[in-house]
Amino acid sequence: MFKKIFSRLSSDIGIDLGTANCLVYVKGKGIVLSEPSVVAVNKKTGQVLAIGEEARKMVGKTPGHIVATKPLVSGVVSDFDVTEQMLRYFLEKANDARGFPIPVRPKVVVGIPCGVTEVERRAVEDAGKNAGAGKVFLIEEPMAAAIGVRLPIQDAGGNFVVDIGGGTTEVAVISLGGIVISRSLRVAGDKLNEDIVSFAEREYKLFIGERTAEDVKMKIGSAIPLKEKMEASIKGRNMVTGLPEEVNITDADIRRAMEKSIREIVATIKDTIEETPPELLADIMSKGIYLLGGGSLLRGLDELIQKETKIKTQIGDDPLTAVVRGAGYTLENMDDYTEIFLETEELERPR
Repeated sequence: MFKKIFSRLSSDIGIDLGTANCLVYVKGKGIVLSEPSVVAVNKKTGQVLAIGEEARKMVGKTPGHIVATKPLVSGVVSDFDVTEQMLRYFLEKANDARGFPIPVRPKVVVGIPCGVTEVERRAVEDAGKNAGAGKVFLIEEPMAAAIGVRLPIQDAGGNFVVDIGGGTTEVAVISLGGIVISRSLRVAGDKLNEDIVSFAEREYKLFIGERTAEDVKMKIGSAIPLKEKMEASIKGRNMVTGLPEEVNITDADIRRAMEKSIREIVATIKDTIEETPPELLADIMSKGIYLLGGGSLLRGLDELIQKETKIKTQIGDDPLTAVVRGAGYTLENMDDYTEIFLETEELERPR
């Protein structure tokens, strides 16, 4: 009886467990947390020193025995223990946001990439339960993103979603509450940052960090030529002299650096279109392609995809939070979305 009473009071939680950022949605309150998926660990003792924004500030600035690392690679768990501690930290902060302690462990909906293995699914589920979740529901990120922008995914019609995150680009065609076709490409925001780092080394003999690369990508990066030339300065270490140096870089340079990776994303979208059944493709041509995730904000990417596919392409509302809003919406309307969660039977360990 008490459990039923507390379960009515409990605030369940939706999590976008991203490679770059984790966002947390509390039922009845909305998005309460958005922090980088970074953990600082003391390698000598194994102690976690900082998580989230505090750990991100340490990236590239730590002594040898302290490592600021991302425990998720391409959206899946690469370090189970660290991921568990990171999830526990986020769940505790979400619990603080609820305003009162509740003895019932909450239901947690977690967005994961398409095509992950059963072992990878189990890792996410186990990490969530060990971190304090009562039951973990897994939802594929393109599905969550589509729900987050209120696409009619349960209708008999095609919905085309491209979710460009930090570690993966997820492309999916959704109809009747299920994913008809999906492709997962491990080329996304983080790879674009790496491309810029490599370009600076190759063209300018300048060694820069990934944070610097991300900053310049956001300032002047684009997928197509811009009407007005943009410039930014980047600071790093000259690889020849070993001394600090500052150089000016243009939007054309950044575009050239990212060109190959952007072509891969566009090619994956075109390959998915080629596999889409004609009836669904007719729906998609009417509705268009929806770009979601932080990578969709790259200047001109929507125009490039529209030009290459000949299909209207648009950026969804608030693309950075689409996945976590979708996870949260399923919590608010759990009975309507039971069929979209990955089957828990697949996740149970043999007895």
